[in-house]
Amino acid sequence: MSDKMVECKDLTFKYVNGENGEEKYAINGVNLSVKKGEFLVVLGHNGSGKSTIAKHINALLLPSGGKVYVDGIDTSDASNTWEVRKRAGMVFQNPDNQMVATIVEEDVAFGPENLGIEPSEIRKRVDDSLKKVEMYEYRKHAPHLLSGGQKQRIAIAGILAMRPQCIILDEPTAMLDPIGRKEVISTIKDVNKTYGITIILITHYMDEAAEADRIIVMDQGKVMMEGVPREVFSHVETMKNIGLDVPQVTELAYELQKSGINISTKILNVDEMVDALCQLK
Repeated sequence: MSDKMVECKDLTFKYVNGENGEEKYAINGVNLSVKKGEFLVVLGHNGSGKSTIAKHINALLLPSGGKVYVDGIDTSDASNTWEVRKRAGMVFQNPDNQMVATIVEEDVAFGPENLGIEPSEIRKRVDDSLKKVEMYEYRKHAPHLLSGGQKQRIAIAGILAMRPQCIILDEPTAMLDPIGRKEVISTIKDVNKTYGITIILITHYMDEAAEADRIIVMDQGKVMMEGVPREVFSHVETMKNIGLDVPQVTELAYELQKSGINISTKILNVDEMVDALCQLK
């Protein structure tokens, strides 16, 4: 058994531009592997190919060239689609588009019902999944009365109830307020650390990316950079050149260093910044 949850080999995906009919590459020769249990963040501005990659891991899109393997299963073979989706669940940007039922617990039961799981097992999975995202006491509520952050946690519970090995989240906090964002990120981290579920998070929030085990930076359909957050974010110039930010404290350290102060740019949060400043002579 491989320890790779996802593997992209020389993946390309092209689409035909509607205006002039020319072919364009959304992904252009990407090689990428994600370990089981890893928390990976994919960064990139709009049009960089990051959402296109996410849809390949869930077999919503199939490669124009190259291969994608999920837990060793080739996604391009149509007979594998169900197996791929059992292993890799997807959470989208807008929580309202993912709600199918009028009661929270029915919504969470929808996925396992479609997998043909028997009712007593579904009951167990629904309760279990709602507890994992700390939404169990809301099980009889109507989803439309919940906050955005709560709805996204219900969407995550719905995926968890299908017992996937991997969850792909495509900008799940983009439509949420800061409190909702915090709730969802702490849920994602918990699901990853406590239950060992592989997480692939696509985001444009640098503070969320700083929480990852590893970051991949995409630009124009290619992987530009990859590494641990500390390493990636210390390349402030490169990030800015492709239109991405770095965490505010990292940028502050970079500006201080540029103005001649001897401080590391491998700083990710306020506590580290305070430590670094206190040690300056």
